[in-house]
Amino acid sequence: MTREEKIEFKKSIEREIETLSEEIERLQASLYPERGEGPSDKVAHISFKQDQQVHIQRYNEAVKRLNRLKQAYARIDTPEYGICRECEEPIPLERLRLAPESLYCVACMEELGL
Repeated sequence: MTREEKIEFKKSIEREIETLSEEIERLQASLYPERGEGPSDKVAHISFKQDQQVHIQRYNEAVKRLNRLKQAYARIDTPEYGICRECEEPIPLERLRLAPESLYCVACMEELGL
């Protein structure tokens, strides 16, 4: 991977971290309404609880991805960034553009069942 490509990935990861951080803040705010803003009847409460479960799941996934992106950002200037941890071959740039936090190439992910 060239220096320019690493710079490109670094900028991309920074943007994704910023976007994901904002999404996490929004999701966090929607999980627990302010006093007096909650559902007013039983049907609304059931609907709120269903929505809340979806938001909790999205929140948890966003936090996990944010952590993976931060780890990738910390690794990007090391020789191991962009190298598959299993086969030790370069991870295709197209894959890193889609998921810059990737630790494995697609073949190894499938083989490992990830």
